[in-house]
Amino acid sequence: MIAQKLAEAFALTSINELPLAFNIAWYEQKAVIVLLALLSLGVKNIHLGPSLPGFLSPNVAKVLVDTFGIAGIGNVDDDIALFMS
Repeated sequence: MIAQKLAEAFALTSINELPLAFNIAWYEQKAVIVLLALLSLGVKNIHLGPSLPGFLSPNVAKVLVDTFGIAGIGNVDDDIALFMS
């Protein structure tokens, strides 16, 4: 993944130190694969929406929130401000 190589090039200890934002919309099934790939790489603070997928039980959602910082998305202006900060 490009982000992994960037982290190596900048001698960062984690991909999460890069100024990247991931905002995944649940409009297609491939979003699940994208989410799983990012989680397998250890990427944190991913934003999902417009709502959390229905297949996530409350317990699994809690683990993802607590472990990976998964959060929902809001309105466009607030999300852009959040991702640019």
